[in-house]
Amino acid sequence: MTRTTIDALRPEDADRCAELEKILFPGDGPWSAAAFRSALASPHNHYVAARDADGRVLGYAGLARLGPAVFPESEVHTIGVDPAARRQGIGGALLANLLAAADRWGGPVFLEVRTDNDAAIALYRREGFEIIGTRKNYYQPSGADAYTMKRPDPREERQP
Repeated sequence: MTRTTIDALRPEDADRCAELEKILFPGDGPWSAAAFRSALASPHNHYVAARDADGRVLGYAGLARLGPAVFPESEVHTIGVDPAARRQGIGGALLANLLAAADRWGGPVFLEVRTDNDAAIALYRREGFEIIGTRKNYYQPSGADAYTMKRPDPREERQP
């Protein structure tokens, strides 16, 4: 396994993320470098990178804090891992970082995932997400469907 570290995604990482997007999501409108830079500029977003020992981005993930302070919720924007670095726990580590940030903010966490992405669905289920709906033709231009998944606020589960 390659040694990886998780740290903040930086604007200078946007080109690498856009490169990975084209590989990972070619038929589903991959994000551009400008889209990553825009997401990084929002104070309500939390974006991280998984880096190898040389600092090269192997994966990235992003989360948005939504809703008012009294009814907070979060939404996973994206998670992507270089195909050459898969099956090393990078996606799980990125998701764990996002969920820790979401738990500091409070509230449930939502995400969309392609209905045919079995590996991602299994990862999300392991972290407490459940399918709550289907969005037909969600991904464009491919027209692929997405599941909407939700992980409840862990604090609510601990209450009697």
